[in-house]
Amino acid sequence: MPALVRPQILLMDEIKLASPLLEELEERYEVVPLESTSRSQFLEDCKTKYADVQAMYRHFKGPAVKVTGPFDAELVAGLPKSLSFICHNGAGYDQIDVDACTSSSIQVSNVPTAVDNATADTALFLLLGALRQFGVAQANLRAGNFNAGLPLSHDPQGKLLGIIGLGGIGRAFAKRARALGMEVQYYNRNRLSEELEQGAKYVTFEELLKTSDVVSLNLPLNAKTKHTMGKEQFQQMKKTAVLVNTARGGVVDELALVEALEQGEIAACGLDVYEDEPKIQEGLIKSDKAFLLPHIGTLTVETQAEMEAVCLRNIDTGLQTGKLGFVVAEQKGKF
Repeated sequence: MPALVRPQILLMDEIKLASPLLEELEERYEVVPLESTSRSQFLEDCKTKYADVQAMYRHFKGPAVKVTGPFDAELVAGLPKSLSFICHNGAGYDQIDVDACTSSSIQVSNVPTAVDNATADTALFLLLGALRQFGVAQANLRAGNFNAGLPLSHDPQGKLLGIIGLGGIGRAFAKRARALGMEVQYYNRNRLSEELEQGAKYVTFEELLKTSDVVSLNLPLNAKTKHTMGKEQFQQMKKTAVLVNTARGGVVDELALVEALEQGEIAACGLDVYEDEPKIQEGLIKSDKAFLLPHIGTLTVETQAEMEAVCLRNIDTGLQTGKLGFVVAEQKGKF
């Protein structure tokens, strides 16, 4: 009898921390590593060596991103006709044209919950760093100016945190902020249930901007959310307010943010993400009002291991049942 053909999984990026789970999958499936070195070669390989691939794993910051570029409509059209599942390791999935995938009957998943705590921890660090001007203090220390030349900063206690996008990350951040004595309000397109609100006040977008001492961005990047924060929005904020962004850089107009900081329209910002990563606006780099991190919100051993495992488990579910255990929001109810 001929050997049974095992379903193929294309491993676009290396599994570094969930290797025991990968070894289990290798017993049931054929795992194919990415060998293409350019976008054009990848598209050609999709017709040959990857032609029978049914599932794909990719990391939003893995080496494969430099090979393929974004999964735009052109790339999706060239993916193997056998491909049914793309499991994307990351909370944000703006690199993938989900509509094009849906049209090609490709199910797409991200990692929606495993990132919540690590990202919320990062947001809290940025909030404290921006409010307390810890970045300026540390720079002065390293320059030999111990506790010199620093204006008084602000405590978080009693301040009002406004969260734009009270999803899993936003709720985890709200919990941490309340422990510091902060009040919480939020804006979503739709109001959450009282249980999910956990005491947060639902307000309009405009009211949140005008009244919050800290504005935190916790929403996905898509065509509707690009430049949610621009010149007009910064002008509505309190001059003493702080902006925190751990979502995606593109939800902020960075040139407008630099101008807002320079003009004193807002007091400070804490950022882990940027509009054109890894490039950062020079005005942000030079500003002592900008407390910056290099997109490290989820870079912990525990979080990365679980993110890899979530993707691998979802691939396994898809190959066994024909449907991923969960898909991105735009695809819910379509498969």
